[in-house]
Formats: sequence, C-alpha cells, structure tokens
Amino acid sequence: MLSYAPLWATMKKQGVTTYTLINKYNINSRTINNLRHGKSITMYTLERLCNILHCKPNDIIEFLEDD
Repeated sequence: MLSYAPLWATMKKQGVTTYTLINKYNINSRTINNLRHGKSITMYTLERLCNILHCKPNDIIEFLEDD
C-alpha cells in the first residue's frame, strides 16, 4: 500500500501548496486528486515532484507493509 504522507509534510515544510503545483508547475489536477486518495502515480510524475520540491522519492512516497 502507498502513502503520500511524506509528500504533504515536504510540501508544508517548503510552503508549497497544491494550487502552486497545479498553476505554477502544471501538475494536472487529476494527479493531485490521485495523490489525495492514495492512488498510484507514474514515475515521470514522481520525478517531476522530486525536481519541483528538490527532494528524493522517500520525501514523497512511502510503502506501507500489509498486516
């Protein structure tokens, strides 16, 4: 299972909002919706988010273990 909790924490730390991602960096609003609902994203999107936020993938996504 995926969690984007690190993404929201990284964005908050850097003062980046979803509005900024959509309007300044042209991240599709559907992608933001997928992130909010824990759905998968492409590696291309992951790379773009890393470049925008100047971070590594672990700062955006974490894999949760199944019980």
